[in-house]
Amino acid sequence: MKKRVVLYGAAGHTGQFIAAETVRRGWETILAGRDAEKLAPVSARYGAAAREVEAADHSALDGLLSGADAIINAAGPFGDTAPGLIEAALRVRIPYLDVTAEPFVARQMFDDYAQAARETGTIVAPAFGFFGALGDLLVTSALNGWESADHVELAFALDRWKPTKGTRLAGERRAGRRLVRLNGRMEERDSAEAVPKGSWTFQEPFGEQPTIGEFSTVDVITISRHLNIDRISTWLNQAPLADLLDPNTSGPEAVDEGGRSAQQFAIEAIVHRGTERRVARASGQDIYAVTAPIVGEAVSWIFDGRARTTGVVTAGELFDASKFLDALSPEPVAISFQ
Repeated sequence: MKKRVVLYGAAGHTGQFIAAETVRRGWETILAGRDAEKLAPVSARYGAAAREVEAADHSALDGLLSGADAIINAAGPFGDTAPGLIEAALRVRIPYLDVTAEPFVARQMFDDYAQAARETGTIVAPAFGFFGALGDLLVTSALNGWESADHVELAFALDRWKPTKGTRLAGERRAGRRLVRLNGRMEERDSAEAVPKGSWTFQEPFGEQPTIGEFSTVDVITISRHLNIDRISTWLNQAPLADLLDPNTSGPEAVDEGGRSAQQFAIEAIVHRGTERRVARASGQDIYAVTAPIVGEAVSWIFDGRARTTGVVTAGELFDASKFLDALSPEPVAISFQ
């Protein structure tokens, strides 16, 4: 019997990539969201049923999830949509996954739903996208037997960043606040505190890039949830910031039939322990598009019985990180280790 997957937020930019992925994998896909008119063309394109449901309507959500095997949430702001959807998934005891890149929201999910997910034996998996999953998987795989590390450096490079509406809303809600890990604990910075600056030499085509530090990425949360890391430093090259900060920058523009933009990305993770260090790298095209195969692969592994635990979990905690990265490489993500 076909697995049934509910995709909430299917009409959004990232949601449409995920819709294509779930249909490609042969799952019965229920496209859901807050606006039936926006869902209609996605439903017509993939021949999938569409349901207009508010994320706060408990009764409607119970009906939506009846008979489903998993739910994926691609609808931001996730602080608004995640609570209702997680609670509905817990009621019917099916896996919940989302693709939030909002660190404060993800931290709240881990704190609020840990006990309920553990008691019901349900998987609640926030941040299973480009941000949140890849960095966690790279660091987890690079540890490779080490039980702890002194310092993790995580650097991101984008050649451009034409943000979606959801990305802009998440940035506005964060209002310059950022979470950092120092001395084995999380600390919060506010917008009045200066952002560190530096440089990073990435692999080609990026090369040496000026960077900003304390980049507010949800990977700090996912890595810290299950790995014993004393300090995490995050960096983003400065090149895409002009796009991100300009309110007139258009959203992503498709350059291929799959809808991907021309955006190129690279991630480098360096794990330090004493005088030793290990390096893991990932690169590919379009941070929004690559989220779809990441979360799609995760659902597939859950269905196949390859999830290693239940509860509120991260990618590196839920799966064998090295094998999961192998499943993504060389397409859509090229992975290498040093």
